Amino acid sequence: MNRLSIAQLAQFSGIKPHTIRIWEQRYNALSPERTEGNTRTYSGNDLRRLLNIVGLLDTKYRVSDLCVMSDENLQQLIRQHYLETEDTDSQKYVLQLIAAGLEFNQEEFETILNLCIEKVGVEATFKEVVYPLLQRVGMMWAADLMPPAQEHFISNIIRQKLLVAVDSLPEPKYDSNKWLLFLAEDEYHEIALLFGHYLLRLRGENVIYLGTNVPLNTLQQAINTISPDDLLTFFIKSNFSEDQQLYLNSIRNCFPNGNIYISGNEKLISTLILDSQTQWLQNIEDL
Repeated sequence: MNRLSIAQLAQFSGIKPHTIRIWEQRYNALSPERTEGNTRTYSGNDLRRLLNIVGLLDTKYRVSDLCVMSDENLQQLIRQHYLETEDTDSQKYVLQLIAAGLEFNQEEFETILNLCIEKVGVEATFKEVVYPLLQRVGMMWAADLMPPAQEHFISNIIRQKLLVAVDSLPEPKYDSNKWLLFLAEDEYHEIALLFGHYLLRLRGENVIYLGTNVPLNTLQQAINTISPDDLLTFFIKSNFSEDQQLYLNSIRNCFPNGNIYISGNEKLISTLILDSQTQWLQNIEDL
């Protein structure tokens, strides 16, 4: 991970740069290095430490106490706090999940995620915690502040939780709406599609799940065999809008009479021409 500026540290922790400087000066909370121009730079460990301090700000401990604690003591208090509290402040859960993900701490990550699910359920956890988490992770990955290995680690745990959640649902009624879910060829970011799968199944819909990287001819064969009522897919990659329009038109040719629901890359989808039976789901509430 590259060195972080104080502005980046503030962006990912939610703590203003001025406050971070005060905590450093008064309590030696962090250990920044200095460039030749005397600019502070921070390590991944500094970010993890700050996220832990932020996660404990509403406990009985004063910020002056937290800032002088060892990393080990902070982590122990975090575990205890999330096991005992009834608080479901999504921002704090997001910060702690990021901290666990940066350390490849699977036990910690799953403990926090399971606590969220136990308290508010799968749907609320994914809307209020996992979705903001993935947005933050994507932003950190794009800024080269989170290596791909940690991003894959976090995504795969979430994927497994969704698979288990879907598997635990009762079978839908035979006469319920039939949905076909898929991602296009070379699309591999599956979490949003899996969440759509869970939401549809939760509401008693019949879902045929093709998964990622589905070639157009395979989609055509599935439509001919299954005769679904609705299609759901996500456009994630930043393709040229002309290419994506041609692809969307090809889907419509395969599926001339049913409803198509698309979501994902807002910048891309906003450039597409949608017919009356193709709906853009712009947020989780639409989904």
